[in-house]
Order: sequence, then C-alpha cells, then structure tokens
Amino acid sequence: MDLLDLLENVDVLEVHGTRAREIEGICFDSRRCGEGFLFVAVAGAKFDGHLFVPEAVRRGARAVVYDREIARQAAYTAVRVRDSRRALGVLGRNFFGHPSASIGLVGVTGTNGKTTVTYLLESILKEAGHEPGVIGTVNYRWGSTVSAASHTTPESFELQRLLAEIRDAGVSHVVMEVSSHALELRRVEDCAFDCGIFLNLSQDHLDFHGTMEAYYASKKRFFTDLLAGEKNGRLQGRIINLDDPWGRRLADELGAKGLTTFGIDSIAFVQARDVEYDLGEIRAEIETPAGTFPIRAPFIGQFNLSNILAATAAAFHLGIPLTAIQRGIETARPVPGRLERISAPGEPAVFVDYAHSEDALRRVLQNLARFRRGRIITVFGCGGDRDRGKRPLMGRAAAEGSDLVVITSDNPRSEDPLAIIGEIESGIVPSAMKKTDPAGLRSGGKVYTVAADRREAIGLAVEIAAPEDIVLIAGKGHEDYQILGQRTVPFDDRTVGREALDRKKGQTA
Repeated sequence: MDLLDLLENVDVLEVHGTRAREIEGICFDSRRCGEGFLFVAVAGAKFDGHLFVPEAVRRGARAVVYDREIARQAAYTAVRVRDSRRALGVLGRNFFGHPSASIGLVGVTGTNGKTTVTYLLESILKEAGHEPGVIGTVNYRWGSTVSAASHTTPESFELQRLLAEIRDAGVSHVVMEVSSHALELRRVEDCAFDCGIFLNLSQDHLDFHGTMEAYYASKKRFFTDLLAGEKNGRLQGRIINLDDPWGRRLADELGAKGLTTFGIDSIAFVQARDVEYDLGEIRAEIETPAGTFPIRAPFIGQFNLSNILAATAAAFHLGIPLTAIQRGIETARPVPGRLERISAPGEPAVFVDYAHSEDALRRVLQNLARFRRGRIITVFGCGGDRDRGKRPLMGRAAAEGSDLVVITSDNPRSEDPLAIIGEIESGIVPSAMKKTDPAGLRSGGKVYTVAADRREAIGLAVEIAAPEDIVLIAGKGHEDYQILGQRTVPFDDRTVGREALDRKKGQTA
C-alpha cells in the first residue's frame, strides 16, 4: 500500500524523506518487522518503541512513525506524528480497509459480566441466522476458528487485523469485550460500532486508573466519543444499565439520543417481571418495547438476569426478532469459569467463578445464598501487582457472605503471596469471623484460615464440605495457569477442584 494513502487521517506533524514508499506491512514490535514494513514507535508501560527503531530498520523497515525524538537516517522515511499510539489504530484501519465498517459491531464494557453478555449475544445472533464472531477474555472465535486471547481487547493494530480476518471469513457481526484499559490506551477508537453496552462499574483496576472518577471517565468516553453519531445511516445505540448507580449517572449525562435502557429494579425500555431463580435456571418474563416473551435460561442469579437484559436490549437495537432473542437466551452455552458447576448430584455444589473484585464476589455470594441448604465455603485470593485497595474489601465481602473462608494465592506475580493475604485479612472484622488453623475449620462457627498454596486451599475446602454445602472457588475462572514470580505454570481451578472431589469420593467409598 502506498505510504501516502496509509497516512490518510493520521495527525502528521512532519515528514523527512520520500513519501513515495510502497509499504508491505506494519509492525509496532521491531522483532516482527520485515522488508518494506512501516514501523510505529510506541512508548509503552515497559518498553519504548523509539529505542528499537535501529533494529526495525535493520530488519527492513522503509518508514518509521514516531512522536519522540529519534536519530533519523536517509535509509527510511521518518514520519513524526502527534501521537504514535493514536496513529497506530488509524494506520491499521487504513491498511486493512476499515473492516468494522462492513460488519455489525457490538462493544460490551463494564467491570463485571462482559464475557457472559458476549456469549448470550453470540447465541442470539446464531438463532437469528447470522454468523457471529467474539473477541473477549476467554478467546477470539468465529466459525470453526478459535484462538487464544492475548488481551481482553487487542492492541489497536492487532484489533484491525483481527477484524479484517473475521470479515474476510464471511462473519456478519462481532461482539467484543471493551476493557477500560483498551479505552484508555485508545485501542478501539478506529472501530465503527453499531452499539455499545454499559453493564456496571465497581472498584477494580485502580492501580491503572487511580480513582473511580478516572475509571468512570474512561468508560464514558466510549459512549461520548465512539457512539455519538450514525453508522450506515442509523443511530449508534447506547445500551445502559439503570440498576447500576454509575449507569444511571451515565444515562443522565448522555441524554436520550440513541439510548436504550435496561434494568431489573428500574423502569427501563427492557425489564424483567415474574422472576424465579433456581440453582441452574432463571425463569422470567422479558418486557421490551416490541412485546413480552418468557425465558427459561440456563444461568444462575440476579446478576445473570441483568446480563440477559443487556443482551436483549442490544439485540433489540440490532433489529433481531424477539423469537430469535428468546431462543438464543434459552440455548446459550455455559460460560467457562463463570459460576461453572464442576460437581455432580450428591456431591457438595462446587462452583468456579471469575469474580476478582469486591462487587463481583459479593454478588456471587448473595446469589448462591438463595439456594443454601448448608454452609457456604469460599476459596479466593487477590492478584499481585494489581489494585491493592480492593484486597481488604474482598476480604470483608468474603467474610460477610460465607460461613467458612480459605484465603489463598491467585496470581501473586512479583509480590509475596503472604503479604497479599495479609492485606486481604485486614478487611475481615474479627467480631464477624475468627481466624483459625486449617484443622479449626471443622470446629463450627464462622471462621477463616490461610493456605497460600492454591491447590492445597481448594483441596481443604472440598474435603470439609458436606453434601448440602456450597463451595465457591473464586478469582481465576477459566484461566488455565497461575503466575508465580516470573513463572507461568499450568493451573486450572476446575481441574484441581474436580480432582479434590474425586479424592473425596474415593475416601468415602
């Protein structure tokens, strides 16, 4: 592609060298540069791409885009821009022919529930006869293709490449999780969305955003900057949860243009009534402006009903018939690691969930409490090198919602696991839950213990659980690894939990 065409809509400050360059590819990692490539130097959190310009040129780069001083050479065209990170997305969009313009694109944002909503919308779109793709935390998938997810939302150039690959495979719609990191790092600014969904906001990622106001501001920009106009002659949709206080604020600040609201406890465009919850099913009547329909959905709890309403509202905006929405909800497949039951009838009800924030943990425990016949036993930890402020909050949430708690390691990364656990413990009020050694978990009363080894912690919780008890293994969900220092080792809560159940069965046989 011609360099001049590639630079269309890029905020260029100056160009040194010839503009008559034919560009064969684009890279922002110098190791991936090839002959005839354009290298985009981006300053990241760990590495500054400007330091790797010589390597990119040595590997064949014909042009370099940069926003900080570099030592220019006649061997390549140097293009100085206002913001390299911003330019990267525009360049990707131009290089791949604006892929999102010709497919339906739905963005889902919020602290909790994004993955479940993408699974629901995927199922609804299939029932409506469409070919959907999904970009999210669990994986990237379309048709028969499934690839591992490097990020919840890929880097801007990689995202454009991925969307182009999906488009070229004949996919009609893409449902994408849009993380706050992606919004802050401008990864999705060159995507043409049909609609965006706001689910909720609660404390998480403050190591990155600093404050809740900054966290909210990053979410709000999605709706004010990327969903404020039209796509293909139709208003872009803003789908907002009115049950969430941040959602109510967002709806008020956005105004009515393109707004579709949903809620369980709020008056909204999409609502639920006559709701019944079982351990494995939600039954309700879903009300929309186009009519009402009943559902029997294979999900657990009120927060998942909220996710169902979000998917319904987005599908309604896309013009999908209510019959297809109903069938899609009822036939949606379980989401890996989202209140995923790994136990069989007659065993303790053991669930694995991705809850890794105070709000998510509290909601899961509140919903499991609806079905309790015995005790609720919770196993969880907090990730290292991440928001430390949520650790005591999660400790308090676990203590308030459980009978027994085993505090363990999540992904400690570079931090001392016991130091993380100590910060979690600081949120537990001694009058509400006493600390004990592992043997003391059998003594009765509300108590907690510490087992830093996650495998040991899961085994302990399952071992002491009676058939009528509920065990929640929280924090890692679908993840099949654990990060210990600089090492990433295989570890899957579902596998480890199932092994513990099998040992328990063997001991009682």
